[in-house]
Formats: sequence, structure tokens, C-alpha cells
Amino acid sequence: MTEILNKLLDKNSLIFGFLLIAIIVYLSEVVAKKLGKGKVPGSALAILAGLVLAYFGGVHTNGEKGLSDIPLFSGLGVFGGAMFRDFTIVATAMGASYQVMKKAGRIGLISLLVGVVLFFVTGVAVAWVWGYRDAVSLCTLGAGSCSYIVGPVTGAALGASSEVIALSISAGVVKAIAVTVFTPIAAKYIGLNDAKSAMAYGGIMGTSSGVAAGLAATDPKLVPYGAVTATFYTGLGCLLCPSLFYIVVIKIIEIFS
Repeated sequence: MTEILNKLLDKNSLIFGFLLIAIIVYLSEVVAKKLGKGKVPGSALAILAGLVLAYFGGVHTNGEKGLSDIPLFSGLGVFGGAMFRDFTIVATAMGASYQVMKKAGRIGLISLLVGVVLFFVTGVAVAWVWGYRDAVSLCTLGAGSCSYIVGPVTGAALGASSEVIALSISAGVVKAIAVTVFTPIAAKYIGLNDAKSAMAYGGIMGTSSGVAAGLAATDPKLVPYGAVTATFYTGLGCLLCPSLFYIVVIKIIEIFS
């Protein structure tokens, strides 16, 4: 019976991956409502649960892909791959009104520039305090502060070490979780209640998963607008961090060295 079940799950690994993620999300929502009384978004708990499971999966298999290294959970490797990630990012923007986006265009553009520069500079400053002095590492960690996608893209483009790339991903994941948790808490204090403010917020914070989850816990109608600028943020960061920002960091290092 066990052998038949293993073969069934092996042939339908992707479907089992969907089922497993659905169970985690459902249980996270239940815990958030029952114990957290809605103050902590279920999506934040789901992300945290995923990180914990990935850690123990990696420890168990001495691998690099967490639970997906275990044959039973191999479908998670496909489910969490680039294809589904990009599809999800694009899908979050569905439903946004073009007219509203057009009216908020200038605000969105300004927020994008402010957000990318702000988090990049913050990341570089923290990396400098940690003792990193080479431009490649500084840029990679600064890009990781923008998002966990921009960090590894920048690191790969500049030839950063695997340790630095891993740190950049960690920084981006921490930011995504923080944005997810604190968005609904801070929404009423920062006026996050309409499409324009959502676009500005998405442009400044930038992490697509964090912004989408945080806005979903605040007001689901705001998700498409925040996701639009957050998605552009990722593209803008991938464009600027390994090119213009890298050149600027090199020049600054030369001035102060």
C-alpha cells in the first residue's frame, strides 16, 4: 500500500505540491484568526511556516532546495520555480483599472525611484557596517535589501560569492515578511486606503510578495494597484543595481579609500 501511494505521489508531485501549500495556507489563516485575532496576516504565518519547513528539509537532506530534495515533496521544486513565481507576480496585477493607474502615474514613478534608491543605500550601509568593502558584495547586499529577487540577479551578474548571494536573499525575505506583517497594522496611520496610495506604497516597498500579502490583509481591492508598481520595482532594481548603482559604488569606494 505504501509503495502504491509513493508511486502515485511521485507521478503527481506537482498536484501534491499544490495540496500541501493549500493546507499550509489554510492552517495559517485559521491560526491567524483564532489566535492572532486577525492582527497578524495568515500569509505572513504561511511564509514563516514555509521557511521553517525548508530549513528542516535542508538539514534532513544536506541539500540546497529544502523540502524539494525529498522525493515525496519534489513537486514543490516546480511549484516554487521561476515559472509559477512570474505567473503569480503578473496575475496580482489583474483587475487594476488603467485609468486609475494613469492618474497615479507620476506618483508611481517617483515612488519607484525613491524606493529603489532608499533600500539600496540602506542595504549598502548595513553591509559596510558588517565589514564588506568590495563593490560587488556591497551592491549585491544592497540589491537584496530591495528584494530577494533583485539580490541574486545582481549577485549573479557581478560574480558575487554564493555566501553573499545567500545573504542578499535572506535580507529580501526578511523585508518581505516585515512588509506583510506591518502593512495592515500601519495602513490607517499612513493613509493607505485608496488606489493612489497603494501604488505609491508598492513602489516604495517594492517586494511583490510582501506588498500583495500585506495589502490583501488590509483591503483586497488595493492589491492590484500595489502589485503593479511593486512588479516594476523588481524590474527597475534588476536594471539599476548591477549597472548604474554598481558604478556609483565603485566611485564612492575610490573616493574614500
